[in-house]
Amino acid sequence: RHSSLEAPIMLCEGHGEAVLSLDFSPDGGSFASAGQDRQILLWSVQGECENWAALRGHKKAVTQVRWAEDGECVLSTSADATVRCWDTRTGQQVKRMRGHGDVVNAVSPARRGPPLLVSGGDDCTCRLWDLRVKRPVQTLHEKFQVLAVALSNAADRVYCGGIENSIGVWDLRKGAQEARMTGHADTVTGMDVSRDGNWLLTNSMDNTLRLWDLRPYAPPDRCTRVLQGHSHGFEQNLLRCALSPSGSHATAGSSDRHVYVWDVKTGALEYKLPGHLGSVNEAAFHPKEPIIGSCSSDRRIFLGEIDM
Repeated sequence: RHSSLEAPIMLCEGHGEAVLSLDFSPDGGSFASAGQDRQILLWSVQGECENWAALRGHKKAVTQVRWAEDGECVLSTSADATVRCWDTRTGQQVKRMRGHGDVVNAVSPARRGPPLLVSGGDDCTCRLWDLRVKRPVQTLHEKFQVLAVALSNAADRVYCGGIENSIGVWDLRKGAQEARMTGHADTVTGMDVSRDGNWLLTNSMDNTLRLWDLRPYAPPDRCTRVLQGHSHGFEQNLLRCALSPSGSHATAGSSDRHVYVWDVKTGALEYKLPGHLGSVNEAAFHPKEPIIGSCSSDRRIFLGEIDM
C-alpha cells in the first residue's frame, strides 16, 4: 500500500445527477465535487471518505470546481452564468461574481500572489476577477465559446480554449492576445498548467491530449507531445485533464467509462482504469500521494491508489 486511503479503491456516492468536476484541496485532506445536481460536495480523503459539507446556491448545473491555493475557499462556475466563491470552513457563499452573459464553463485560480482567478464561458469571453473587487478586473474577448481556461503561474497570462480548436494566449499586462497555439483538430475541452509553470496540457474532442512548452524562447511549434487512447463521445461532455504534481504523468477521463493515465516523457499509456458506468468527466491527481480521483456521469466518484 502506498497511500493513506482506507482501501485501494474508495467509492463516494452522494450526487443525485452526473458529476462533472472534481478537485483535491491543496493540502490533500479533502476534495470537492460538483455537477448537474447544482451542489458542490466536500469530502474527506481519509477514513470512510465522509461527505462533510454541501454548498448550495447555484441555480443550474455546476460546470467546474477548483480550490483556491490557500485551501480556504472553493471556486465554482455554473450554467447559471455566475462564478462563486465559497468558504470551506463555514460552507457559506462569500462572493457571487456576475458579468458573464451565458453559461460559465471553467475557472482557474492564481497559484500565488493576489486572490485572482480567470473564468471562461459561452459568451465568448474570459474574465479576470479579483476576490477583493466586485466586478471583473479585465475582460478578454474570444471569437467563439470558451470551454477551458488556465492562468499562468505568474498570473500574467491567460490560456483559453474552446470551439475554435486553438489555444489563445493572452498577455494580461497588455490586455491583448499574444499568440494562438494550433494543433488540435477539434474543440478544446480541458487544460492544466504544470506546477512549475513550464507546460500546458490540453484535452480536445479530436481524442488527443497535447503538451505545450510555455517557456520563453521555446520553438514556434510549442506542442512537444501528443497523447492518445481516450475518447470523447456523442454526449460532448467537457472532458478535463490534469498533470501530476511532478509533471511526470497526465490523466484524463473518457466517454468509454475509463480513466486514462499516461507517462508524459514517453507518451506511453500506463493505466486504463475501469469501474465507472458512464462517461468519466474529470480525473485528478492527489497533490501529495499516489491517488487518482475520478467523477462520472454515473453520479459516482472513485478514489484509487496507483503505482507511479
